[in-house]
Amino acid sequence: MKYKQLGRTGLLVSELCFGTMTFGGKGFWKAIGQLPQDAADNLVAQVLDAGINFIDTADVYSEGESEKILGKALGNRRKDVVLATKVLGPMGPAPNEVGLSRRHILQSVEESLTRLGTDYIDLYQIHGFDPLTPMEETLRTLDNLVGSGKVRYIGCSNLAAWQIMKSLWVSDTYNLHRFESLQAYYTIAGRDLEREIVPVLEDQKLGLMVWSPLAGGLLSGKYDRDGRGPDGARRVDFDFPPVNKDRAFDVVDVMREIARDKVASVAQIALSWLLHQPVVTSVIIGAKTPEQLAENLAAPEVTLTDDELARLKSVSDLPAEYPGWMLERQAAYRFPEPLADE
Repeated sequence: MKYKQLGRTGLLVSELCFGTMTFGGKGFWKAIGQLPQDAADNLVAQVLDAGINFIDTADVYSEGESEKILGKALGNRRKDVVLATKVLGPMGPAPNEVGLSRRHILQSVEESLTRLGTDYIDLYQIHGFDPLTPMEETLRTLDNLVGSGKVRYIGCSNLAAWQIMKSLWVSDTYNLHRFESLQAYYTIAGRDLEREIVPVLEDQKLGLMVWSPLAGGLLSGKYDRDGRGPDGARRVDFDFPPVNKDRAFDVVDVMREIARDKVASVAQIALSWLLHQPVVTSVIIGAKTPEQLAENLAAPEVTLTDDELARLKSVSDLPAEYPGWMLERQAAYRFPEPLADE
């Protein structure tokens, strides 16, 4: 297992992160997974034995059950992992049990700590943007949590490029701890992140954690162009995240060819492509079975050649958009092509 620096911090995290959205299966989250404690115990032991030191969850997953199950599964191995969770979503019916207000964050962090059975969270992330709460209020509250020792680092998820930059400006202006990472959707069939967000991450030195790297299973190679998949497959009952399916299956066709040549699975090719992207810090993998997890854990062993990367780039490249094509064109003023040998 390889380890990478998380953003500007001195923290090293495994290039694969284990996501626990499949734990519990309560309420809305039944469509994602319904793993009980004993199954979760086995999967957590499997990832730790494989060298993964990075585990991600969220308070809303199965209405808190995912955090509870994960805390029990870690037990005395808590100290061996960089533990990440999130705050934003509704945790009850009352109007203040949702969002990124000081009140909700302070209540949520205490409840997450209790469910996880720990006295600190390594990476506490906002799960998205709250249009009602001033960003300064949110960041001051998170800064206080870092100062208290209950949180080590803070991160964000699902933000637009301008929201990330505004948050960094607020942190810099008021001398607050800043977001060190972004958790975002990114796949070879969904490269929208590259337009505005990737340049921000590279310029501001934020780490990138990738969620749903197989596009909700669509890039596993188990679905046909009509959307049919195996019984119990997640996409059958929960068609998320949104994907241009015609484009996605064009990519899958090329990945199938490469997978056959390498005696690998289509899913491993999709994960390997992400691991070849310099902006990616860690790819979040989930699983319902030990066999599925073992397949994902083997993805870093699949190395793509320059030719294979070029084939995948050709079939998955985003259509050119302004101002991107103009920025690229004008960058040539400063980085001209080398003169050909005479």
